[in-house]
This record gives sequence, C-alpha cells and structure tokens, in this order.
Amino acid sequence: MCRNIKPLFNFEPPASEEEIQAAALQFVRKISGFTAPSKANEEVFHKAVEEVAAAAGTLLKELVTHAEPKNREVEKERARIRNEKRFGPREVPIPENRTLV
Repeated sequence: MCRNIKPLFNFEPPASEEEIQAAALQFVRKISGFTAPSKANEEVFHKAVEEVAAAAGTLLKELVTHAEPKNREVEKERARIRNEKRFGPREVPIPENRTLV
C-alpha cells in the first residue's frame, strides 16, 4: 500500500490538497491494516485521515530548501525508466479484434 505514497515536497506546482489527502489515506490504510474500515471504525478512520492530511499539509508548507523545484513530468519519466530497468519493458496488450497498422 505505501508504495503508492510519493514524495510531495519541492515540486512545481506544489502538491495539491488531493495529493496530500491521497497520501494520508494510504498511510492510514497501511498502519491500520484496513483498506476500508468497518462501520464501527469508520469515524475514527476518517478522523485519522484528516489529521494526517493536516499534519502533512503543515509539514509541506513549513519545510524549506535551497534546491530548485522538481518538475513532475521529469520525475514521472525517471520513475518509468527505473521501473523498466527493474521489471522490463511494459508490453501493451493488443485487443483481439484490433490489428496493428
């Protein structure tokens, strides 16, 4: 689950509230062991997600660096290359009713 949490600091544009919320949700899922909480745990689960998101948002706003902001597209391409080295080239399946041109 936590493999989905990506670094959010020092990007241009800065991390969005949605990205921070998604990272908080993944973190709470990981430490609780729940993908989706039961009705009995739903309220405390969602409260934890909100608190983690608030703490992460504060952290990202208050961190300082002298490094140039990272470009999201460049970082995405670097990750793709790392994955290709690790797992091999990604093969895109061709639907049976389609032909290559």
